[in-house]
Amino acid sequence: MHPAQLNDAAIVEVIAAMAHSVGKDAFLRQQTAIMGRIDSCPSLSKIDCPTLVLCGREDEITPLEVHREMVEGIVGSKLVVVDKCGHLSTLGQPQQVADALNRWLLDAHE
Repeated sequence: MHPAQLNDAAIVEVIAAMAHSVGKDAFLRQQTAIMGRIDSCPSLSKIDCPTLVLCGREDEITPLEVHREMVEGIVGSKLVVVDKCGHLSTLGQPQQVADALNRWLLDAHE
């Protein structure tokens, strides 16, 4: 989350509900899978379709530099950085994300 949203009760409630619905055991399985997965960066060059990489500028889980690396690896991809936004971009800045997706979809079909 963006630091300015840490006290936003609506966003905090949604995140807490998501965590509760996943549960501790599933969360631990997810984290174990993430830690053990292979690095897919060498395969990015095989992506052969329109690709949008969107991230929050203040994403501390997957920082902007990582998103830039993805864009460098995917020919013709586009990077959109959402300001005042952390990792959960659709919760943190839903309108900015929707606008970016709409622009990208329109551009991809022109």
